[in-house]
This record gives sequence, structure tokens and C-alpha cells, in this order.
Amino acid sequence: MNQPLLFLDVDGPLNPYAAQPERRPDGYITLRVPLENRAAWEPGRLRTRLKPLRVWLNPEHGPALLGLGYELCWATTWMGDANRWIGPALGLPELPFVDFGDALLAERPDGVHWKTEPLVAYAKGRPFAWVDDEQSDIDHAHVAVGHNAPALLHHINPRIGLRTHDFTALADFASSHGVTSG
Repeated sequence: MNQPLLFLDVDGPLNPYAAQPERRPDGYITLRVPLENRAAWEPGRLRTRLKPLRVWLNPEHGPALLGLGYELCWATTWMGDANRWIGPALGLPELPFVDFGDALLAERPDGVHWKTEPLVAYAKGRPFAWVDDEQSDIDHAHVAVGHNAPALLHHINPRIGLRTHDFTALADFASSHGVTSG
């Protein structure tokens, strides 16, 4: 328990879904995930999807994430499905995931993102970093007041996904809490 947690969102940080649809970013592979009439989250809406979901992933991200010195944890609407589809494509082992339960996609009247409180609860006072494309200043303030350990809410541009400077920021946060990158 001496490692900080790293909460990983898929769509945005790992899958730059907002990149130009006809231009897969360099170094990324394309995954087609069959959703078979399941309700699927797309940024800004929940809908039934009949065709496979296109996901772009960079296989180099898996080893880079494993080398940061964190305990990795999925923090995504994919929940356990991230272990089926995303983890293997990145070379990640099966990871724990935050089960968002009733909080999943539920808007809060105070403007706090629906993931924020479940992540704070899951961390149970441990230092954590959270990479996502949807945090706001309200989430930063909520975590600062409601979490008694260091936390890094690191925003990722969903058009470009994780980049070298993001990995550097994550490594710096981990090392500031006594963890060295491997």
C-alpha cells in the first residue's frame, strides 16, 4: 500500500476519441469492439450502438504505465470490460476497477463530476493520480476538501491522448511520494 493509485480513464487518455476520425494517431492500433446492442457511452450521450466501437490504443502506453510506480486501477465507464478489451491490447495485467454503480453517468447538482466521489471513496485516504479528459476546477476543489492525502487530477486532451509530458507529470507526482519509476 505504499504505492499511490493511478486511476485510468480509457476514452480520452488512452483512446483519443476526439482525434480526427479519419486519421489514426501515429503509433496507435485500431480495435473494433463489438457492443451488440448494448447501451454504450459516447461523450455527451448514452445510446444504443449496433456497430462496433472504434478504439485507438498505443501499445507503448502499457509498459510506460507499468513503469511509473503506481498501483493501476481502471476508472472508466468500461469498468471490468477494460480488462477484456483495453488491457490486453496495451500489455497490461488484469487490473482492479472502480465499480461506479448508481453514480455511473449521474449528473450532480453541485457540478462535481460523477466519478469524483467514487474515486475518493475507493482511494480511502491513499495518494492518487487520476487521468481523465473531464475533470474541472470543481473536482479539484472537491478532492482538496474531501481527500486527506495528495491527489493529482491530470487532465488529458481527448484529441491527442497521453503524451510524454503527461507521463513525466505522473512520474514526478509518484516520486514526490517516495516512489521511483521502474
